[in-house]
Amino acid sequence: MKNFFNKFTLIFQDHILRKRIFFTLFALVLFRVFAAVPISGVDTAKLAAFFSGNEFFGLLNVFSGGGLAQLSIVMLGVGPYITASIIMQLSTIMSSRLKEMYQEEGQAGRRKFAQYSRILSVPLAIIQAFSFIKLLENQGVLQKLTSLEMVTNLLIITAGSVLLMWIGELISEYGIGNGVSLIIFAGIVAGLPTTIGQLLFTLDASQIPLYIAFIAVAVVVIVGVVVITEAERPIPVTYAKQVRGNKVYGGTSTYLPLRINQAGVIPIIFALSILLFPQMILRFLQASERVHGAIQSASGFILDILANSWFYAIAYFFLVFVFTYFYTAVTFDPDQISENLQKNGAFIPGVRPGKSTSDHISRILTRLTLVGALFLGFIAVLPLAMSGLTGITAVSIGGTSLLIVVSVVIDLIKKIDAQVSIREY
Repeated sequence: MKNFFNKFTLIFQDHILRKRIFFTLFALVLFRVFAAVPISGVDTAKLAAFFSGNEFFGLLNVFSGGGLAQLSIVMLGVGPYITASIIMQLSTIMSSRLKEMYQEEGQAGRRKFAQYSRILSVPLAIIQAFSFIKLLENQGVLQKLTSLEMVTNLLIITAGSVLLMWIGELISEYGIGNGVSLIIFAGIVAGLPTTIGQLLFTLDASQIPLYIAFIAVAVVVIVGVVVITEAERPIPVTYAKQVRGNKVYGGTSTYLPLRINQAGVIPIIFALSILLFPQMILRFLQASERVHGAIQSASGFILDILANSWFYAIAYFFLVFVFTYFYTAVTFDPDQISENLQKNGAFIPGVRPGKSTSDHISRILTRLTLVGALFLGFIAVLPLAMSGLTGITAVSIGGTSLLIVVSVVIDLIKKIDAQVSIREY
């Protein structure tokens, strides 16, 4: 406890770190202000009825950062930007030029790659905004819009999504932590008082053992996420001795830490994006009166499949598992690590430098990622399984939210610790 207060004091004594923290808080408050500003023509009573008990839109609201439940000007959240990032990163598999830009051209290449993601997010935001507006029109949540009102709302919602993307990037650059993850985190935390209030208001004494079981599972999930996120496998590394003049350099031993879960919370966000975006388009096609009957039927058939809890859980697990491997492969390159070790005169004892070192790191990383991917997938679908057993749909939404919140908090604490360490040195 004493160490915690010492670190807390050190954080606020350093003016640079203090400015970063206050900038992050200001950006998140600004986001919550925008999330409270609704677009025009919303029937609040029908909106509340539409969202009550709807698991799909509850998840979509979590993913948007909480702005969707108010039909705010930032109702899409950072969803279009995340979808654009997924498309761009998947493109690195098919395009060697994009892969080279992302992995080998350094900071300049990553900036250019991020710029392409920003550009792509604009048409995706327009598509999502149009689909969602038409869907809500058909449900009676929004009044029938004229062409001018439709274009105006499209521009406002798209601009809101781009603005939120910009705020997220400003947080990453001038604040603390990953801006996109923090925006989703802020939306989840902002909805906690309402959720707790509803639970207390509808509390049934006969279900107290069930609530206790939920709390116990939540604690287990938190502990599991913390343990897996913090766990790492050290690979011993030795620096060769070098004689320069009359002095001997090197000869020291250290280790290369490989985390079990290199990807953090990103696979969960990616998996939700892939699951939710097609469903929104399909719901629009099913509800639209101008779409051909065959397309409506096909959309309804696919939605029925996606609505099956078993199929949804299996697809969710599979996507989390695959994206854990994919994101780890994109962000951690064993060949580059091997090359850097060789350039610095370092080697892994018992392993030849070059390709042998790269293969050795790849084998260890593959086994570690398997454990991390299985655990992350299991934790992701556990609330869905509990929801199926108890019949309480809000459990699955709460489980996803809990997973995101815990992972973001851990990442944020690590970023603050890293900044504190830099200041100490």
